[in-house]
Amino acid sequence: VQLQASGGGLVQAGGSLRLSCAASARTLSSYAMAWFRQAPGKDRVFVAAVSRSGSSTYYADSVNGRFTISRDNAKSTVYLQMNRLKPEDTAVYYCAAGLYQVSRTSKEYDYWGQGTQVTVSS
Repeated sequence: VQLQASGGGLVQAGGSLRLSCAASARTLSSYAMAWFRQAPGKDRVFVAAVSRSGSSTYYADSVNGRFTISRDNAKSTVYLQMNRLKPEDTAVYYCAAGLYQVSRTSKEYDYWGQGTQVTVSS
């Protein structure tokens, strides 16, 4: 499975961005999907995840209530709507696909996109 993340950019604090992750898999519904992020000098951390059907979603405490993950299996695309952005959200955002149950752990994901930069200015 190849994943292509897009939608990053520079935005002021309080603004919004929507990230997209297009997958090459025709049966995206076979994969749990997630977003992780990595800030400069820090480890990659969990942001959000969605189950295969889209019926269950999970968020890191730091983004809960501001970010929304969703998926369109017919379009083989996963989205991350990010609202009320803060400077601490600045990072490279990665989408990931996993064959097993949805997880907050990066090791559970088998395929990774190349990342898209999100920069939030104060």
